[in-house]
Amino acid sequence: MADSRFEQWDVVSSVGLTALIVAAGRAVDTHRPDGLISDPYAEAFVRVANPAQPLATRPTEPADDTEDELWQMMSGYMGTRTRFFDEFFAGAGERGIRQVVVLAAGLDTRAQRLDWPAGTTLFEVDQDAMIEFKDAVLDEEGATAHCDRRTVRVDLRDDWPAALEAAGFDRALPTAWLTEGLLPYLPAEAQTALVDAIDERSAPGSEWAIEDFTNLGQQLSDPSFRRIAGRMGVDMGELIHTDTRPDVAATLRSRGWETDAYQAIEVAKSYGRTLDPLTQRLNGQSSLVVAHR
Repeated sequence: MADSRFEQWDVVSSVGLTALIVAAGRAVDTHRPDGLISDPYAEAFVRVANPAQPLATRPTEPADDTEDELWQMMSGYMGTRTRFFDEFFAGAGERGIRQVVVLAAGLDTRAQRLDWPAGTTLFEVDQDAMIEFKDAVLDEEGATAHCDRRTVRVDLRDDWPAALEAAGFDRALPTAWLTEGLLPYLPAEAQTALVDAIDERSAPGSEWAIEDFTNLGQQLSDPSFRRIAGRMGVDMGELIHTDTRPDVAATLRSRGWETDAYQAIEVAKSYGRTLDPLTQRLNGQSSLVVAHR
């Protein structure tokens, strides 16, 4: 049963709804026989939020082709990218990194569902309303963080670096950064400012995992993508930016970082998963980038 405290609230509209859609994708992948991840809390977020357009949280026999496209898009790519970034954090921990920052954390539950090395501090940066909703659901689910989890309640359009440092972030320590599903929501100048801020605060030994979307204009104009987005109740054309911007990996290399980029289609194959044709055409072209300083 839905929780009336959160019905028709921010998490079911605009950018908040996209975070809920991502959680739904993780929930579906969790329940797939060939699932790549396990997120025991994702389904609860969707249930409590009770969006106006129902979101699948488990694989079901599709009623029509559109529904089949919907849950495949929600889980096939989300499971792939989530697994990739989970493994990024595991590797960073093995290499001795104990400071982690997740920007635009949304309904991310890595603090609760991953095993972190002793002494790890994880900062989740997002707006106050999103963190309030997430914490309320996690508390009711009895979730426990497996690290020193610190929430930084700030809009990325504001002075988030100052808020992060006020929460205890230490510039002198190597950091594992994550920008997952974030860059398309930033105009070019904001993306540049974000890159500058992270670069300035990354001590030697830092690592940064980046989801770098490509062909966003093509994606927005694709009839199937528009139909699926409509079924989920979100107008992506109002939320994401398709303006020309510098290549993040190239920018980081010019500043002394080493970068590796992996196409999502190939990452999925490495996990034994073949993305459906629509996902291959759209999100499957994205690059999952890992940068090392």
